[in-house]
Amino acid sequence: MARESESGLPIEPVYGPEALEGWDPAEKLGEPGSYPFTRGVYPSMYTGRPWTMRQYAGFGTAVESNARYKQLIANGTMGLSVAFDLPTQMGHDSDAPIAHGEVGKVGVAIDSIDDMRVLFDGIPLDKVSTSMTINAPAALLLVLYQLVGEEQGVPADQLTGTIQNDVLKEYIARGTYIFPPKPSLRLIADIFKYCKAEIPKWNTISISGYHMAEAGASPAQEIAFTLADGIEYVRTAVAAGMDVDDFAPRLSFFFVARTTILEEVAKFRAARRIWARVMKEEFGAKNPKSLMLRFHTQTAGVQLTAQQPEVNLVRVAVQGLAAVLGGTQSLHTNSFDEAIALPTDKSARLALRTQQVLAYETDVTATVDPFAGSYVVEKMTDDVEAAALELMQKVEELGGAVNAIERGFQKSEIERSAYRIAQETDSGERVVVGVNRYTIDVEEPYEPLRVDPAIEAQQAERLAKLRAERDQAAVDAALAELKKAAESDAGTANVLYPMKDALRARATVGEVCNALREVWGTYVPTDAF
Repeated sequence: MARESESGLPIEPVYGPEALEGWDPAEKLGEPGSYPFTRGVYPSMYTGRPWTMRQYAGFGTAVESNARYKQLIANGTMGLSVAFDLPTQMGHDSDAPIAHGEVGKVGVAIDSIDDMRVLFDGIPLDKVSTSMTINAPAALLLVLYQLVGEEQGVPADQLTGTIQNDVLKEYIARGTYIFPPKPSLRLIADIFKYCKAEIPKWNTISISGYHMAEAGASPAQEIAFTLADGIEYVRTAVAAGMDVDDFAPRLSFFFVARTTILEEVAKFRAARRIWARVMKEEFGAKNPKSLMLRFHTQTAGVQLTAQQPEVNLVRVAVQGLAAVLGGTQSLHTNSFDEAIALPTDKSARLALRTQQVLAYETDVTATVDPFAGSYVVEKMTDDVEAAALELMQKVEELGGAVNAIERGFQKSEIERSAYRIAQETDSGERVVVGVNRYTIDVEEPYEPLRVDPAIEAQQAERLAKLRAERDQAAVDAALAELKKAAESDAGTANVLYPMKDALRARATVGEVCNALREVWGTYVPTDAF
């Protein structure tokens, strides 16, 4: 009897040659590092060196997060990944009334250049690659990072890293948006142009399906809606006068890795193939790097359980293996205690060690694309690709990603998928070890990491001191120039230049975002599709 995949597609008990009847390896596969990149974006993949091992971290104050980063680097992390607290993600200062109770809770609080200096104190920005999970205020955090690099004596053209900067998925699944879609897209186009001129090695956007998956999206929905957002960003940049090959090589993506290894591998392979075809056929990209879907992966936090949390170590290892077999460029492995609280030092180290075991104690790095030619994986790749293309076509019929978002299409589809998963879990049809099967009567006690609530008052004191010390006239003048640039038509002025001047003058994140709110307004979501 056939089972169904996470995307609702049939999985047969046995696959043979008939599954690939009429299947053309040259068209579907190619060679690793060559169009259509099904087998991976680089010819040698991990046979030369493993993927970049990132650990997502950030909590409390910049001082505490800085200490965690230094510890991760000492343990062998190859790249940092910064988590910001909710007020920072929403463009509010720590002393704003709306920030009360949230300061430093789910990430580090960054209110100004003063905090950013502390966050990266003693960390050489010319040697470390940094990913920042920030969206609506991504431009601000990028410019703050550049300013700190300049203070370290690191030229901007030597900085490497990524800003997530994917605001469209915020309207779909996550909710940390600020401005309406059109000015948000204008800001993203300004970031593309700014980085081409000022920070050429920086990945300007990480188009994210991860948060859609966390909201309940199936693998097919995850890649369909993510790639549809990517198409919208490319169209925006081209409409702003950029040549596709000037910015497309710096685009990157961010996906989840679930415990369902076979479909996850198929998903990654299908996504590469679809993106290569879109960039070549719709946008006429000539540079091979413009056709490459390079992506970061994070193991599935939504599949972690607070019950029997040590079992999450097994889940994360399986999920990490799926990402590696699927050809990820970088990987974050979740800590086993993240369903309970922020990771402890020990659990964060164990998460990193999981990647190191995969890289150095298994043979998955010995050959490129081990599943190539597998009857089941190739058929599942075709099936996921077909399902994703069908959803992408529906988005196109609604007028593209933004119009579909404004009609609530993607959100509604994901909610239907999430409801199906919840029903299957509640009925026991979907087994979740430790939750609806193989439970225990008494859970072992666990002491989670807790964030000191005094952080909010400490950040407020730092902000009061900053405002007393700075040249307020210089801040006001810089913010006025920022608003003037924001009021101009897209393409006539780049808001990142006056933004940089304002932040250098010690304007706060909240003040800069408020200046843009005055011009662009804020987004109010519409009803579901």
